[in-house]
Amino acid sequence: MKQTRRPVNPGLVFYEDVLKPLGISISQAAEMLEVSRSTLDNLINGKVALSPSMAIRIAQVSNTSPESWLLMQMKCSLWKARTTNIPKLKRLPQNTIKTSKMLASA
Repeated sequence: MKQTRRPVNPGLVFYEDVLKPLGISISQAAEMLEVSRSTLDNLINGKVALSPSMAIRIAQVSNTSPESWLLMQMKCSLWKARTTNIPKLKRLPQNTIKTSKMLASA
């Protein structure tokens, strides 16, 4: 399923849905997360992607799950990758593909 609308980046969600309603500044939040203000600002403004360690930090301070933040980032990253000029690739012959146990459980 191809998504046409750009997903909202997790940094902006953290800012708009968590920090702003609580009246917490970016500087205060950066201090709580034990990161620099510029690191958090870059995340909020979509200049950098959310890392797993930042997802854990945000989850801890907001009482949420890191998986939910990483899922938001994955959607953003996939959207960005799909909107770049990736050439149309040839598919592998169907009879050569064996479903591995790892893929079957995904």
